[in-house]
Amino acid sequence: MGSINVRKEKLYFDFRYRGVRCREQTNLADKPANRKRMKDILQRVESEIVLGTFDYAAYFPESPNAARFADHDKQIEQRSAKTPTFKAFADQWMEENRIGWKPSYINTLEHSLSKHVIPAFGSVPMSAISKEDILAFRNQLARIPRKDGSVGLSAARINTVMVPLRQVMREASERFGFDNPYQGIKLLKVPRTKVEPFTLDEVKAVLDGVREDFHAYMTVRFFTGMRTGEIHGLKWKYIDFKQRMILVRESFVAGAMTDTKTEESARDIPMSDEVYAALQAQYKRTGKLDLVFCSGSGEPLSINNVCKRVWYPLLALLKIPKRPPYQTRHTAATLWLAAGENPLWVAQMLGHSDSAITHKRYARWIPNLTRQDGSAFAALWAAHTQTQADDSSDEGVSQ
Repeated sequence: MGSINVRKEKLYFDFRYRGVRCREQTNLADKPANRKRMKDILQRVESEIVLGTFDYAAYFPESPNAARFADHDKQIEQRSAKTPTFKAFADQWMEENRIGWKPSYINTLEHSLSKHVIPAFGSVPMSAISKEDILAFRNQLARIPRKDGSVGLSAARINTVMVPLRQVMREASERFGFDNPYQGIKLLKVPRTKVEPFTLDEVKAVLDGVREDFHAYMTVRFFTGMRTGEIHGLKWKYIDFKQRMILVRESFVAGAMTDTKTEESARDIPMSDEVYAALQAQYKRTGKLDLVFCSGSGEPLSINNVCKRVWYPLLALLKIPKRPPYQTRHTAATLWLAAGENPLWVAQMLGHSDSAITHKRYARWIPNLTRQDGSAFAALWAAHTQTQADDSSDEGVSQ
């Protein structure tokens, strides 16, 4: 947002146009009447900038910036005649590449394009889009009002929105032979997601307190480290009770069944005693259906509904600090590592493409490298539950 400032006792305009900071000096003294007059002018300038009707030379004909922007507009006009509009080329680009993308990735691209990018650049010729335009667009994303009253999309969300813009600009610049204006624009820095695992006592409280029809679901979340999409896309044909294995082969993401996130995500997870018993009980509920965990009609679970109706109400009831369900995956990882499981085995169970990810993310939970078969955590859990049972028994005797 522009402002009226003073330099050597004379007022000047200070505003941004096409990503460039513009300062236009006047001969007006710093008086209230002059400030009011200039604020009115500045308001009109900024309104016209938003509408795309601003003519720099009409307001500041003697300014070097007027000639600069005029030359820029002339160059854009010459290049624009040779390239399609952003929307036309983006539609073509989507159709050309759709066959090689997962449905979830297509949904993400289409949402970013339709909600943000197309409204901003849809009618603009590809070669007419400048680096200043792109940076100004990104800044606008950081000022969008949100439903919770806050302002601006998160850095992670802005980076996601910018993905199709970056890829479309790169492809168009190669095809039509103009300099890519996106060159040199880096991703915004995104704060790392906090690892806030549940303690053993909290895990037990959740499993004891959750309603019966979600007990198996929560057990699998806590004791396998599976991603939400992997659990919601888990089918009975991938449950091997004989070998006591869960075969992770598909994922339910963005409303569609798809392949796993990466090749390494397709993995076989051994069932602990708790998971085996939970899935045996779940088979009585949904064994005749396709999905292991599903709605009454057999449809995949919605994570939003699970959070709203089961997860967050349960945490509130148990007075456990609020955390997203994804922390169950971190819980499995940290408890495995704290129990002494080999980090390489843990990385395989989590489906990490590189074990270095596991070391970096969970470094402070790695005490040693002695075990690699899952038995250490099983022993830790059994000991914990037995200790609680003994304590309850002792209390009963004392009474």
